Amino acid sequence: MSTKNLAISEFEKRVLDESYSKIFKCLSMLDDTSIWFSPNKNIPSIGNIILHLSGNCRQWILSGLGGQVDNRNRDEEFKPHANIRKSDLIFLMENVKTNIRYVLKDLEESQMEKIHTIQGFKLTGFSVLMHVMEHFSYHTGQITTLTKIITNKSTGYYDQFDLSNN
Repeated sequence: MSTKNLAISEFEKRVLDESYSKIFKCLSMLDDTSIWFSPNKNIPSIGNIILHLSGNCRQWILSGLGGQVDNRNRDEEFKPHANIRKSDLIFLMENVKTNIRYVLKDLEESQMEKIHTIQGFKLTGFSVLMHVMEHFSYHTGQITTLTKIITNKSTGYYDQFDLSNN
């Protein structure tokens, strides 16, 4: 399997399957008001984190790798948007996911080594995918922690597995 195919396969597994399902699980445990809860001004709400993840994916993958117009307004991602409902965030995430799949499906092998300039950083296509994967994982952990704080419940991500068994 080519490096491109390995990277895309791992990206899809870690981001589009695992992180997305964890975020959707968290959203299922919350109502429209609690997704905008923030414990203090230095910690973004779950809603803001989802807006931020979507903006990052649009900028780094859809624009950076896919050549689409970069119309990201990063500062807006961190402003309170209590008028945005949970269903709107789910729609946004699904839309981004669909568009990511289109870009990855059409990605040429040469794009993996080509240098792309995104947010002033010069990176290979491979590095772009790794950045978004790491960024998504980091913020998925934040969403999980905030969900546990808000609900005082376990997310149960791994309840069906015996993780203590080697």
